[in-house]
Amino acid sequence: MDRITAAEVFVTIVERGSMIAAADSLAMSRAMVTRYLAQMEQWAGARLLHRTTRRLSLTDAGERTLERCRQMLAVAKDIDLVENQQSDELRGLLRITCSQSLGQTALVGAVAQYLKRHPQVAVDLQMDNRAVNLVEERIDLALRITNELDPNLIARPLSTCASVVCASPAYLAAHGTPRHPQDLALHNCLTYSYFGKSLWHFDEQGVKSAVAVSGNLSANESVVLLAGTLQGAGISMQPYYSAAPLLAKGELVELLPEYLSQTMGIYGIYTSRRQMPATLRTMLDFLVEWFATDPGWRATLR
Repeated sequence: MDRITAAEVFVTIVERGSMIAAADSLAMSRAMVTRYLAQMEQWAGARLLHRTTRRLSLTDAGERTLERCRQMLAVAKDIDLVENQQSDELRGLLRITCSQSLGQTALVGAVAQYLKRHPQVAVDLQMDNRAVNLVEERIDLALRITNELDPNLIARPLSTCASVVCASPAYLAAHGTPRHPQDLALHNCLTYSYFGKSLWHFDEQGVKSAVAVSGNLSANESVVLLAGTLQGAGISMQPYYSAAPLLAKGELVELLPEYLSQTMGIYGIYTSRRQMPATLRTMLDFLVEWFATDPGWRATLR
C-alpha cells in the first residue's frame, strides 16, 4: 500500500477524531481507511490508537508515528508530482470486474468503444459474480447490479436493469402457466444460490408484493440459469437485457407481464475518489455516457 496515503489517512484519523470522519474528509470508503490504519500498525509493529466506543486516543507508538507521518507529508507536499505530459494520450492498465451476463451483453461492447478513443489504455476484464475485495485483488472498478449497496463502498450510478420472469414453451406445456405471482410458489423456480431463500419482488400499479420461490436448480450466475430455463428446467427471473433476444424469437415466454418485476441499479464501485487515475475517471465518465446513449442498451430498459 502507498505509504504517503497511509500516513495521510493516519493523520486525518487523529485530527478528525474517528475513522468515519476521516473517510468522509478523504472521500474514501470506511473499509479503505480501516485497511490503511491496519497497514500503518503493521509497519510500526505496534498498536497506534486506543479505540473505545466514545473516542480514539494515541498510544506512545502512535505519538511517535504521528510526528513522523507529519514530517513525511510535509516533505511530500514540496515535491511536484505531475503526470508525464509528453503525450496527451491516456496510458495504463484498468482491471474491471462484473458478472458474466453484464460483461457479455454490455460491458465488452462499451470497453471496445472506449479503447478506440484511448488506444494506449489496456483493460483486463474479470468475469465474477461475487463481491470481490477490490484492494486485495487489485481491481480498479467493479460493476454491480444491486439495490443493496454496501455503505462502506464508493459507488457511481451508471444505469438501471429491468427484470423479466420467463420460461420455455416446453416447461409451460408440461406444468401450466402462472397467472399471479403467488402461483410461482407452486412451480420449479431457478434461483441464485448466494441469495439463500429467494424472494422475487413485483409491483402491480403501485401495489408491491414478494413471493418466496424455490426449485431444484440454483447457480451464482444468471447465464447458467438462463441456459437451464431454455432447457425447460423451470422458471427464472432474468435481466431483461439477457432474455430479450430469446423472447423475441419465441424461445422463451414472458410470464406475468402485467406485474412489474424488480428493477435494480447498475453501479460502478471503486475504492477512493482521491487521486483517481485518469484512466478510471475517464472510464466511469464514458460508461455513464454509454449506458445513457447506446441504442442497444436503451432497448433493454423497457
